[in-house]
Order: sequence, then structure tokens, then C-alpha cells
Amino acid sequence: MLQPPAKLRRPGLGPRGVLPDLASLTERIAARGMTLGAPLELLAETTSTNDLAKDAARSGAPHGATFVAERQTAGRGRQGRVWLGEPGESLLFTVLLRVPCALSRLPPLALVAGLAVRDAIAKATATEPQLKWPNDVLLGQRKVAGVLVEGIVQGERATAIVVGVGINVHARVFPEAIAEVATSVALHAERPPDRAELLADVLAGLDRDVGLVAARGVGMVHARLTRADALFGRAVRSDDGDAGTADGIDVEGRLVVVRADRTRARWSSGEVHLEA
Repeated sequence: MLQPPAKLRRPGLGPRGVLPDLASLTERIAARGMTLGAPLELLAETTSTNDLAKDAARSGAPHGATFVAERQTAGRGRQGRVWLGEPGESLLFTVLLRVPCALSRLPPLALVAGLAVRDAIAKATATEPQLKWPNDVLLGQRKVAGVLVEGIVQGERATAIVVGVGINVHARVFPEAIAEVATSVALHAERPPDRAELLADVLAGLDRDVGLVAARGVGMVHARLTRADALFGRAVRSDDGDAGTADGIDVEGRLVVVRADRTRARWSSGEVHLEA
């Protein structure tokens, strides 16, 4: 069962247990005239913003409802990974989308969400982050953000989609378990990042692209995916043992892999491991 928002209080937290740098979110979202970001719920702590959004979707919450938490006690990424971080260091949020969507379009939506996150981080850092198919954003060779897209399914279609995002924003020191593979926006920015601006920029990117991709596929954003592809030319391996050289992302959002025997595979889902 989803736990209620905790009445968490820490030094410097606002009346809802949320750091003051997010207090301007409602106004910033409204000023852009987006369809996403309202209603907006800011929480000190919850189990998982994705679970919260799915519960809200089943209760009739509208398209664009957004849930932001300073801390998640059961936040997760792909394959059940947890998101580590202290309040104020990360952006942890989920957006509820009510767009007509075939089940086959759910994986490509993770790429679209990744592009929105990638573009927001690029703006904040004046760098060129890349996408590690299917759902990670990298700065250099280290992960700065991840995306988890889940659908509420009825028949052959998703009646609602939740897009969960985690971004390392202010962290400068990481737990030993991820210290070699993680980075943050702050470590690549010339000035302290603005979490409210980052979140509003991500929402703007989603607002621009998600409806088109849900309806028509990734063709409209394919050139951008190609430019941001972190795996192109790299030796990769899947969890089921398939391996080869990554040769781009196709117009269906699948990773194209050229095997040693020159046959071509198209991976539609799963974890990708870089070979040494």
C-alpha cells in the first residue's frame, strides 16, 4: 500500500518539507503555458512517485499531474534498482500522461523522456549529455539521470502512462556503490543548478514531443536521438548473451546491433552492458 506523504522536517525545509528552491515551480510552469505540471504535488517523502502517480491515475487524476518528492523510500529504476540520494540533492518526479498509446510505443516514450532530460541538463551545464539506450542520461561516461516509463494497461493500449525521472543535481560525493559510475549536474555546471528551472525545462520537452511520439513513433525525433546516442560504435552485450557493436537507434526506437558474423539484431528492450 502506498504510504501517505511523511511530515518530514529538516533544517531549511519549507512548510511542506520541501526545500525552498522548488517553491517557485507552480509559477514557472504556469508562465510557460504548458499542459504538464498541473496539478503539482510537492512531497517531503513518499515511497515512489511512480506508484503515487499510478494510484492517482486510477482515481481519475488528469493529464499533466506531476508529483515531486525530496526523498523516496522505495524509488526504483529499471530492474528494481534503487535511487540513492539525500533531500535537496536530486530531482525525483513523475508526470502522468493521458495520451492514446499502443503498448509498442511505451519503450520509445522512455527515449523521448530521456531526450527531454538530456536537453534540460545540456541547458544547465552548457555541455552535450548523451543517451545510453534505453533510458539513462550520461555526462561523460557517468550516469546523471534515469527514466522509468510505466503504463496502466487495458487490452492492447495504455490508458495512462507515468514517466518517472531521477536527476542527480547537487550531489558532489556519492555512496561507494555508485561513486565510479555516477555524476551530477553541479559537477559540470559553472554555477549552482536551479532545480525548479531544470524540472520546468524537462516538462517543456515532454510537452513538446510526447504526444507526437505516442501517436506516430520516434520518426519526428530520430535525428536528435542519433546525435545523442552514447552507444554508437561501442561493443555491447544484452542480458541474454547477444552481443555485437551498437549501430544506432532505428525509427522504431530499437537499438541496432551488428554481431560478429555481420548479422543485425534489433533490441527492443532490456539492459545493455558495455564490453571492455
